[in-house]
Amino acid sequence: MEIKLAVAKINKYATSESGDSVEVVERPNGGISVVMADGQSSGKGAKQISSLVVRKVISLLSEGVRDGAAARAASDYLFAERKGKVSATLNIVSIDMQTDTMVITRNNPVPVIIATPDEICAFDDECNPIGLYRGTRPLISELPIEPGLKVVVYSDGLVHAGSRSGESMDIKAFLQTLFEDEFDEEEARPQEIADALLTHAVMLDRGRPVDDISVVVVQVTSQKTDSVRRMMVELPIN
Repeated sequence: MEIKLAVAKINKYATSESGDSVEVVERPNGGISVVMADGQSSGKGAKQISSLVVRKVISLLSEGVRDGAAARAASDYLFAERKGKVSATLNIVSIDMQTDTMVITRNNPVPVIIATPDEICAFDDECNPIGLYRGTRPLISELPIEPGLKVVVYSDGLVHAGSRSGESMDIKAFLQTLFEDEFDEEEARPQEIADALLTHAVMLDRGRPVDDISVVVVQVTSQKTDSVRRMMVELPIN
């Protein structure tokens, strides 16, 4: 099997910095984690908040701290730093080689979409962002690592797409249509999925995103590998 991970993100229209931060870190046991945070508000201030949160989480994960404990520590750290006056949403998706599971940790009112060869469902139980209260706990779900599993994580900018023009984006329905009409669900690459979601959101916003948008897709494939780890990053320079 092979794990594939892709990210697509764009700034809010007319802002120089995204308030979303996304980082990938290797775990001590050989797995990987992707961490996404969205700071309150937008622009430089939001970026400072999300960067603070992500740096805290990845430093703990790289030391072997469990995902839920890392999320709680990041929340307490943000609360202490900003006196409970600012918040951030936080998502962690980890490939844990010790348990052979994909661990989804969520402090984000926005759902996480989980797709298997049999169904597409939403991990949407109510939860709170971090930083406003001490002791805020995340919601955690563990799924066995099996071919065909896809997890789609996104910031609320994707949900808000089209709000300015009275339209809305049903992400679950969009993915179902995408797999039925555009892609073979078994063959779809995570970057294609992330790009398709982002492109549709920007289209709904008439090319002017009303909020920062980040999309992360993690996929398990049955593809045979050569044991080489690879990562590719594309960064537009204006």
